[in-house]
Parts: sequence; C-alpha cells; structure tokens
Amino acid sequence: MHLRPTSTRGTSQTNIDNPLFPLSSLGPKTFEGRDTDPDTGAVLAARLESAVLGKTRKVAGVEVLVLEEKVFANDELIERALDFFAQHDDGTVYYFGELVDNYENGKIVDHDGSWLAGKNGAEPGIVMPADPFVGQTFNQENAPGVAEDQSRVLALDENVKTPAGKFKGCAKFEDTNPLDSPPTTEFKWFCPGVGLVRDVDAEGFVELVSYTTTSAGARAAEQISDVGTSEGDDGTVDADE
Repeated sequence: MHLRPTSTRGTSQTNIDNPLFPLSSLGPKTFEGRDTDPDTGAVLAARLESAVLGKTRKVAGVEVLVLEEKVFANDELIERALDFFAQHDDGTVYYFGELVDNYENGKIVDHDGSWLAGKNGAEPGIVMPADPFVGQTFNQENAPGVAEDQSRVLALDENVKTPAGKFKGCAKFEDTNPLDSPPTTEFKWFCPGVGLVRDVDAEGFVELVSYTTTSAGARAAEQISDVGTSEGDDGTVDADE
C-alpha cells in the first residue's frame, strides 16, 4: 500500500513525538562511520551531527520544526542543511523541504538538493507514517526533478546495536532515489524514542555514537518569518534567521 500525503490541514504540530521520529524530545545526535569518494575510491571517515534548533519557521504557511544537519568527511565540513518538519494530528510526520549549503575547501559552492514545499511545484513528503506496516511505501520528497526519494517499510522488529547502545523494536526502511542513474538505494533503521540510529548505502554507512534527550517544553519556540521570504537571495542557509 502506498501512503499518500493528505491535506496539510491538521499538520500544525511542531511538538513532534512520533515514537520513531521523536525530534522534540531529542538533543544533539552524532553519527560516525565511513564513506567512499566517488571520484577516487578513497575511504573517508564520515560524521553526521544533527540538532533541533530552538526556533520554528513557516513553510507553505505551516509552522515547522527546524533540524540542522552537518556532514563531515575526514573532519571537513562538506554539507550543512536545515530540514523542516511538522506532525499531523494523526501522528504522521511530514517533510517540508530543506535548505542546503554544499562546501568545498571551506567555501560554499552550491545549494544542490534544496527544495521547499509550496515552491516550484513541490509538495510536503512523509518522513514517518503514524502507524507504519511492512510493505508500506511513501514519498519522502515531492520536489519534481530535484528531490523525489521514496521509502518502503521492510521490517518493524529489528534489534540494532551501535556505539550509542542496543535498541529493540526498530523499523527498517529502504529508501530509493529515482533521480540517480541508475537509481540508488540506502537502508535506514529508526528505533523507538531515538529515531534514526543507522544509515547504510553502497558507498558506506553512519551509525549513532551519541545522543541526548530533552524536554519538548524546555525547548525555545521562537517563530520567525516564512522561509520563502526570509532565506538569503543566494539561497544560503542562515542559522541566525
């Protein structure tokens, strides 16, 4: 069964407490692993740092939570993104897009991969269903020609061990990017109360090495203007906005 996004009416919760994607109760998370340089074949040390920012934004008229993610290769920053999420009243977590800065040698070179719901035909995708079941499919990203990742639920009872701990009752997803030629696939594991703990693709992997939890009520909730009007003219991600 393919899960299709419903109307965003009712998608207004920035207190995101879906058990498999509980952003509002999580502090900073760090992932480590390895990656492969597609040009040279060299194996690189990979690190992903993610943290929910103490602010909300508006995308397509919907208030969203902001997740900052930084990707490093051999300790060099190669990507920084702001991802935008909101939870529907039924518990489904919607993905409203991302603003991306791609780096080379410490400088921003482009914003490839950026998209926002409500702009250029893009619509919200689904990052986590309210009640996932094996065989369920859904579109994570709905930005034609830019970001069209699709997900399939493979399992709901996986046990996963990472340097951060042992996790039970985890969901395993298969994500496919149909825009790559040929299409590429990666596998992700989401665990109750923690969210993403492992991400594996053909070039490498990252897994959770540390995380903290926090109170949703303790997080600042500064709301600022619609992303569509507040981002820089060049698309640069501005953490101070």
